[in-house]
Amino acid sequence: MTVTAVRKDPDNLTMTLDAEFDATPDQVWSLWADPRKLERWWGPPGYPATFTLHDFRPGGRAEYHMTGPEGPTPSAFWEILELDPPRSLKIEDGFSKDGPPNDLPDGTGGLIVTIEPIDGGRTRMTLLNTFPDVSTMEQLLAMGQEEGMKQALGQIDAILAEDATPAGSR
Repeated sequence: MTVTAVRKDPDNLTMTLDAEFDATPDQVWSLWADPRKLERWWGPPGYPATFTLHDFRPGGRAEYHMTGPEGPTPSAFWEILELDPPRSLKIEDGFSKDGPPNDLPDGTGGLIVTIEPIDGGRTRMTLLNTFPDVSTMEQLLAMGQEEGMKQALGQIDAILAEDATPAGSR
C-alpha cells in the first residue's frame, strides 16, 4: 500500500497523509507538474480528473473536474501559492460555483505537499490538508475525502513504474 499513515487532527483542522514510493523526488514531483500524469491519479479509481487549466507556477491556477459513472462532478480549482521543486508545493483549493448548483463548501482549505528522499532510494510524499473550519472538515470527511485520497495515491505506483520502463520495452 502506498499510503503509510493517515492522521486527522480536528483541533488543528488538518488531515495528513504520508505515502512512500520507489522513485526519486524528481519523479514524484513530475506527478504534480505534468497535468497528463496528474489526471491519471488525482481522483479515486473510477473518477478521473480532467485539468482544463494547469498554470503550475506561484500565483498560477489549476482548474479541473472529475468524471464518475454519473458524469462530471462539480469543478474545483487550486490557487498555487508556493512551489519549491522538487521539495514542496502549497495550494489553496476549493470548489467552483460555476455550473450546476451544489451544496459543496466554498473553500476546502489548503494543501501543503512535501517530498523528501528516504532510505533505499525511496521518496516520502506528505500531504497536509487544512480545513477552514470544523463543519467543512466534517462535511468533506463524510463525503469520503480520506478514502478517496488513499485510493488516488494508490494509483501512483503504476505511473511511476511506467516511467521507469524504457520506452522501447513497453
